[in-house]
Amino acid sequence: MTLMSRELNDPRTRLFPITVRQYHRMMDQGIIEEGEPYELLNGMIVRKDRSAQGEDPMTVGHEHIYPVSALDELNARLRRLGCYMRIQQPISLPPLSEPEPDGAIARGSKEDYADRLPTWDDLLCVIEVADASLARDRVSKLEMYARGGIERYFIVNLRDRVVECYTEPVRRKGRYAPPLILSIRQRVTFPTAAGKGVTMAVRELFPPVLPSRGGRNGHK
Repeated sequence: MTLMSRELNDPRTRLFPITVRQYHRMMDQGIIEEGEPYELLNGMIVRKDRSAQGEDPMTVGHEHIYPVSALDELNARLRRLGCYMRIQQPISLPPLSEPEPDGAIARGSKEDYADRLPTWDDLLCVIEVADASLARDRVSKLEMYARGGIERYFIVNLRDRVVECYTEPVRRKGRYAPPLILSIRQRVTFPTAAGKGVTMAVRELFPPVLPSRGGRNGHK
């Protein structure tokens, strides 16, 4: 642990979190460029990590792109059911968070959010694709989404090739009920505004493991 890390973990140290309003002001003033790979998590500006484990955190892992594209392809089905999939776009969880989940199913259409960001009551679920970011997605983001009132939270776990499904948020404690773990052989159902779920095979969210790669996660 560095000297700075020890100092920040000292209980006597006073940290002043940034609010959503202040975060927007920083973007308006050009301090943070809009579209840069940052998000506001629990009052802290954090660089998004979409890299593979052990790789440069500035890169986007090839395996990360695959499930994000698969989620985007659900839009044709979701739109018929009164909602749509937002891909890597910000959502608002004031006063201290404005994350950019890899996927989020919002009620209505994109036109409904032409002049605002969706908040917890607009969202049917959020989805994070996790490799190097797995610990953050299971701890910091999970707590943030639970406190923010997100009813369903899915983690596409690239390391173990499973989908973790979290429900029943306890906002006061920032936690969900124990997750349902779906394996590559099962199906996952995402909620819709019509009350009828959209189901897909879990394997569709993971790139095929090619023989030449030797099965990084031990799956063939």
